[in-house]
Amino acid sequence: MKLRILYHGNCFDGVSSAAIFTKFYRATVDADATVGYTPTMHRAGNAFDREQFDGEDNAIVDFKYCPDERLTWWFDHHQSAFLTPEDEAHFNADTSGQKFLDTASKSCAEFIARIAKEKYGFEDESLAELIHWAHIIDGALYESPAQCVELRSSALKLMQVIEGEKDPQFVAEIIGMLTKMSLDDIVASDAIQQRLEPILKQHWETVDVIKQRANATRGVVQFDLIGTGIEGYNKFIPYYFHPEVTYVVSLSQSHFRTKISVGSNPWAPRPRTHNIAELCEKYGGGGHAVVGAVSLPPDSADLARQYANEIIETLQFPD
Repeated sequence: MKLRILYHGNCFDGVSSAAIFTKFYRATVDADATVGYTPTMHRAGNAFDREQFDGEDNAIVDFKYCPDERLTWWFDHHQSAFLTPEDEAHFNADTSGQKFLDTASKSCAEFIARIAKEKYGFEDESLAELIHWAHIIDGALYESPAQCVELRSSALKLMQVIEGEKDPQFVAEIIGMLTKMSLDDIVASDAIQQRLEPILKQHWETVDVIKQRANATRGVVQFDLIGTGIEGYNKFIPYYFHPEVTYVVSLSQSHFRTKISVGSNPWAPRPRTHNIAELCEKYGGGGHAVVGAVSLPPDSADLARQYANEIIETLQFPD
């Protein structure tokens, strides 16, 4: 049996979800399954490439629903799980019993593990550490901004590698490692160490750039990374330098999109009063109540700045 897993790319929870689903599938469906992995990224229009469904079984984990009849398994936990009302109706009409959504779960990894145990009797104690860290990372359940920014744990170091890796085949190798190795052993491996050193160097350079560019006003810290070559960053850097804010709005650019990232500070002295997913949906994006994003075409810097300013005005507290 050939299984194709589409997972949320460059995301620790997405990669963890792919690893957990792989172990579940091989334990309960086909022990000898050949598994292929495809990262899926949010982009303008959020369209799927339908030719990606090339398995006898096809699964999406930690990403939006697709109403393709070749999709046989689906797990997601995002509030913005559907591109259209028609997609949601298609999901609601599904009778396979193999498609699941829980927007209350902090991580898709935890959600898959829970469904696997409750509905299929599958539980693997070797996955407990991975599930624990995926839940912390995707749920932003850190002790402090410093815990995440200073990257002292193996899980957070691996997170940086996953978020910065551009070779899908190497990420597929990481998924394979996660099915049979501890996080400490994975990070200690030569393959990860070779990538980790330059990634950590880039991380601290990015920390410096954000420190210089970030400007906080009325509860919102904002910065623009367009033109810097920085496509992504550790989402807790802004709170490392501006613990007083409630929200962050940033701009970045890659070859396939211009991105507006919107987040909320888990340690904010003033509580969050906006649902960020709903706010981002107004501009064609989505996410969770506490974090979200808007993806525009790569040549849309001016429009992205306009949208970002509107989002900032919405989020800012009164004087």
